[in-house]
Amino acid sequence: MTDALHTDLLALAREAARRAGELLRDGRPADLAVAATKSSPIDVVTEMDIAAEKLITDLISEHRPDDGFLGEEGASTEGTSGIRWVIDPLDGTVNYLYGLPTWSVSIAAEQDGETVVGVVAAPMRGETYHAERGGGAWATGPWEGERRLGCRPTAPLDQALVSTGFNYVTEVRTHQADVAQRLIPLLRDIRRGGSAAIDLCDLAAGRLDGYYERGLNPWDVAAGDLIAREAGALTGGRPGERPSWDLTVAATPGVFEPLQRLLEDLGAWHD
Repeated sequence: MTDALHTDLLALAREAARRAGELLRDGRPADLAVAATKSSPIDVVTEMDIAAEKLITDLISEHRPDDGFLGEEGASTEGTSGIRWVIDPLDGTVNYLYGLPTWSVSIAAEQDGETVVGVVAAPMRGETYHAERGGGAWATGPWEGERRLGCRPTAPLDQALVSTGFNYVTEVRTHQADVAQRLIPLLRDIRRGGSAAIDLCDLAAGRLDGYYERGLNPWDVAAGDLIAREAGALTGGRPGERPSWDLTVAATPGVFEPLQRLLEDLGAWHD
């Protein structure tokens, strides 16, 4: 079940993601450099992250001046409408800095604290994924028309292809590498793409069986989490919890619980 407000929010999110994606794809300077760092010297921000977030917030504010924002590059306003936009203008900044194609624009809209719309644009793939709560998950790309997304048929955990990512704080990533080393023999294999939003969309599109990561912020997962769930995936954090900085887990229904339990046993959520 969808409603007119959510449909309007989705249309605005898709337009903002399209414009930001074009800016990032076509406007990337040949001498792109680091503009700032965040959690560590290797956790970088470029001038294009900042420009893309400004483009998105300016466009949305033009149409919906009373909405709030939470953005990776500093956009933070409360708003008065009950709608808050959660934005990662460039998810996969290090990939983008190095000229690798796995990066995305992630935009979600929350209504009274619940995500109702999510859009992830992957310009170098020519694909955009989107979902409206209760309306399924969809993608546009180099094929004709929109394609409805659905998870893969469930597989035993030892036949599951699972993606993950690594934090930019040395102590955290060292622990993550230890967890991955112990996890690899129990799975088909592990992938590391570099964009949490794309990983969640790949799960939705049947390209992965599962995904987990520690150290994610709301803007990293808000849109992708909705897209994955609308495609039939289960998402959460530690057992009984929602996705959080401690742990985010998403997988097909048959893989989710055994993967979540295994990550808990391996201590994936702490040093």
